[in-house]
Amino acid sequence: MSESQEFRSVLIVDDVPVNIQVLAEALRADYRVRIAANGPKALAIAASDDPPDIILLDVMMPEMDGYEVCRRLKNVPETKNIPVIFVTAKSSSEDEALGLNLGAVDYISKPFSIPVVKARVRTQIQLKIRTEMLEKLALVDGLTGIANRRSFDQSLEHEWKRASRNALPISVVMVDIDHFKHYNDNYGHGAGDICLQQVAGALRSVVQRPADMVARYGGEEFAALLPETDSQGAERIASAMREAVANLKLPHAHSPVANHVTVSLGHATGFATVDTSPLALVDAADGAIYKAKDTGRNRVQAAAN
Repeated sequence: MSESQEFRSVLIVDDVPVNIQVLAEALRADYRVRIAANGPKALAIAASDDPPDIILLDVMMPEMDGYEVCRRLKNVPETKNIPVIFVTAKSSSEDEALGLNLGAVDYISKPFSIPVVKARVRTQIQLKIRTEMLEKLALVDGLTGIANRRSFDQSLEHEWKRASRNALPISVVMVDIDHFKHYNDNYGHGAGDICLQQVAGALRSVVQRPADMVARYGGEEFAALLPETDSQGAERIASAMREAVANLKLPHAHSPVANHVTVSLGHATGFATVDTSPLALVDAADGAIYKAKDTGRNRVQAAAN
């Protein structure tokens, strides 16, 4: 079994302890097994910061049946993509059709065969791994290997909501390579691509925290997302980014700013609320870049309060 599969978790939801025990014993060697004896507990685990990779769900349970659990899972963006396999004594074709129409990926009737359960769980886990790999590729810039704009926008939305809940500051730094058109025109687009790759690497080397992100925003423009960072912190990061690019000492004989590649940076900080858009923060940082360019480039500029 691959390393990525070993650490996958399976949530078993059933109100009968013996059923949980049998399934857990069968799957424990290959997966991290978690259990819930009722629907509300299952929904809470699924919506937690450590959601399961797949859910084995009984139908007939008190308080909330498995169909309702599945319906609620599929109605919430944070849990709708968790695969659900019904494992139930309700074995009619109508019951199976209902479960699948609610969004389940498979339906296993009791009494179940352990080899069949293991095979179907393995198949769904493998599909999930492949899907995650494709989604990850879709969020990576093909040239530089860092996050792309789509990834940045998604992370910004997520961190904005988190900052709103916790009353924390959030900062954005926008970065633009100075006179990059002159670079491409004189050194060629191949050299321009190498320049973008090296600048991306320099910018990414500055951010250290897991939640921090550097993305290629478009063309020669980059963006950094800095959760839980105030204006002074954003200024320090932006200054370190400017220095990291300057230290590359990439020749740029056709730049009126310096004889090497430089960048202009703008940063903005805000406190998120449910009534405000994170795009205003990006616009503010972008506006600061224009001021940096107007005042000579190769510098860091904070957005006006």
